[in-house]
Amino acid sequence: MRVLGIGESNDLGDLYRRLIQGGHEVRVFASDPECAGVLEGIVPRTSDWRQELDWVGRDGLVVFEQVDLGEEQEQLRRDGFRVIGGGKLGERLENDRAFGQDVLRSAGLKTAPVHDLRGFDDGIALVRRHPRRYVFKLNGNYASTRNYVGELDDGADVIAFLELQREDWKGEKEPSYVLMEHLSGIEMGTGAYFDGEQFLAPACLDWEHKKFFTGGLGELTGEMGTLVTYTGYQRFFDATLGRIAPLLREGGYCGYINLNTMVNEDGVWPLEFTCRFGYPGFAILQSLHIDQWDTILQKMAHRDSARSFRVHPGFSVGVVLTVPPFPYAQAKVPVAGQPVFLRQVDEFHLHYGELKLSNGRLVTSGPSGYALVVTGLGESVADAQKAAYALARKVHIPNVRYRIDIGNDIPLTKLRELGWL
Repeated sequence: MRVLGIGESNDLGDLYRRLIQGGHEVRVFASDPECAGVLEGIVPRTSDWRQELDWVGRDGLVVFEQVDLGEEQEQLRRDGFRVIGGGKLGERLENDRAFGQDVLRSAGLKTAPVHDLRGFDDGIALVRRHPRRYVFKLNGNYASTRNYVGELDDGADVIAFLELQREDWKGEKEPSYVLMEHLSGIEMGTGAYFDGEQFLAPACLDWEHKKFFTGGLGELTGEMGTLVTYTGYQRFFDATLGRIAPLLREGGYCGYINLNTMVNEDGVWPLEFTCRFGYPGFAILQSLHIDQWDTILQKMAHRDSARSFRVHPGFSVGVVLTVPPFPYAQAKVPVAGQPVFLRQVDEFHLHYGELKLSNGRLVTSGPSGYALVVTGLGESVADAQKAAYALARKVHIPNVRYRIDIGNDIPLTKLRELGWL
């Protein structure tokens, strides 16, 4: 099988690496020149994905990593190419947060009040009129470090944050963003692969750890590690993400989609969609797969009548290993070229990020310091944690940093009491 990957920074590089190991042909386009070295010497690259369409052909797969280029995805489908990507629907569901909330309300889910705003002055005025805790999220494809979760009940910290953002904003236009009224509870997600008509089974459940430091301190990074399982998903999935299957079918969605939520005594409150393969989510899920990526991708693209794939029971814990300047790609500190030493490790549970081969040696590369992900499996969360951290200790990179509490304090007992597990 031939696979053409299209993205900004080769974020699915480890997926492509495993396809190559399985005997498939892969070419990858990454639009960000700063990422030219990501997986250099490991995954073949192309400078123009459009020139590769004849090579991949109608029998191959075209995989879009990000949620942009929705119209291009739709046109390729009309031209007969097999495309993995959310198309225009996925682009809007993820980037237009107010629209995503409208979709969820229409599907019968409870949603927190969301204020769709333009310009920081409008947000400041809103918080002053209605003081409370808010969550700030930019619309569009911005780094998670620009989001903010308010901590003060009177909203004073959100006002101060918006004032600082106003002073620092470099965009030509006023920003588009939402202020969501803060919810307390257990943050929990569910995700699944959609083949254009139906979801593949099983779906997953996940608990992300988004802050940079152990204990949930520091910047919002997107994800420093996650606990995932495919076991016991049905009721929660059916009550949340499963409800939007008709919309996805109508929009021709083909790919992975995830819904993040907050769970409390009053029910489930959806927060946001991810309409692409998540990072490091795809790698952590892969560690639970018995059927590998070639099987899952082809089931989505070909709408296999057996809409299921095989997975391991139990849990997987995934831990992101980073080096400076993470989580700030723009920082001017050494990042590329740091040697990576692996001693007696299980390669199946190592998922490469910004690495490359240089003179036969594995070294760090790329702009952000997102080096790799390690995973561990277990029947229990504790067993999965033990396996993941045993592997992390065998990875030696100068100045490596990672959280040491991924999987801690997940209230699974409470979720069972509420009837979701």
